[in-house]
Amino acid sequence: MSSSTTTGALRKTALNELHRRLGAKMVDFGGWDMPVEYPAGGGLMKEHLGVRTGVGIFDVSHMGDIHIRGPQALDAVQWISMNDASRLQEGQAHYSALLYPEGTFVDDVIVHKMGPNDYLLVINAGTREKDYEWVRKNVSRFRCHADDVGNYYTQIAIQGPKAEATLQKLTEVDLSQIKNYWFKHGTVCGLPNTLIARTGYTAEDGFEIYVPSDVPTSERVWTEVMAAGKEFGVLPCGLGARNTLRLEGKMALYGHEISDTINVWEAALDRFCKMEKTDFIGRAALDKAKAAGLSRVLAGLEAVDRGIPRDGYKVFDRAGSEVGYITSGSYAPFLKKSIALAYVPPSESEIDNEVFVQVRSEKVKCKVVPTPFYKRPKKT
Repeated sequence: MSSSTTTGALRKTALNELHRRLGAKMVDFGGWDMPVEYPAGGGLMKEHLGVRTGVGIFDVSHMGDIHIRGPQALDAVQWISMNDASRLQEGQAHYSALLYPEGTFVDDVIVHKMGPNDYLLVINAGTREKDYEWVRKNVSRFRCHADDVGNYYTQIAIQGPKAEATLQKLTEVDLSQIKNYWFKHGTVCGLPNTLIARTGYTAEDGFEIYVPSDVPTSERVWTEVMAAGKEFGVLPCGLGARNTLRLEGKMALYGHEISDTINVWEAALDRFCKMEKTDFIGRAALDKAKAAGLSRVLAGLEAVDRGIPRDGYKVFDRAGSEVGYITSGSYAPFLKKSIALAYVPPSESEIDNEVFVQVRSEKVKCKVVPTPFYKRPKKT
């Protein structure tokens, strides 16, 4: 059974009715009917803090999954993505991106090496169809198959410092042996061969599990995870907390920090772009862009005055000239301050430099600060 059904214009995950029973506030996200917060549990602020201090659970089944298999699967993945997949060991994943020939973003992805000649790419919800068609077209020159398998899975993210203790109750797999950005298959909630990945989008420790997408199974697993996390104060979490959590960790969002008009250098994602590997789509353009120099860079801002810089707001220098724009901005619940990411000229990106953001009728003073805004504490 598919993990999504179509009702009107919106697609629904297998957990849609469960979210509604929990009183979730639902929104249209990338064509999907998704929970933005659960007011009955305290809403966005409490969900955000719960993930930072305990454990939260997210339905991320709207994300897409592309399986690439065949004798030349590695060559195909190397050609279409910017990171070096030849370095991956079986059971390991890494962050990467699909690029246009111009060096700008089709999408950012997580690449998992499932086995020899076998890779799983996890892609964004709002770009699922576009990404799949782009991948299918660009791997056609290689001896491999690209399959859209997103509808086969319900993907549940269990995030926070108590995520391991929560999930460990439901599996015989020793989760302490799974390193960050590694994964294993094992039995979870009685379901054999479940993919358990130590990944996430919250800048916190946690796991993402992939279970069959029928409604009864999906709801049972969600309910069992909630029961397992009860002693840690587990909360169901929506897209609102997911967004503020990822912003504190400076994790890119497609259509904001990255897009088809922004290149890798501007987005400050060059550490994931391996220019020394075999050729890949976009490399020639990136060489030229690097040689030409950058006219804008992604900077972290913290509001000095009262006011919250929001997505799309204009940024001005001290002389009053418009110099950039906010890509993502919000009040940060854990940090207790207003933060934002913005594209500004390199000359305005120095730490402690002052800029001003137009917030309604006022210009709010902000300072450039180091990023990420939040780093999770190291395990002792």
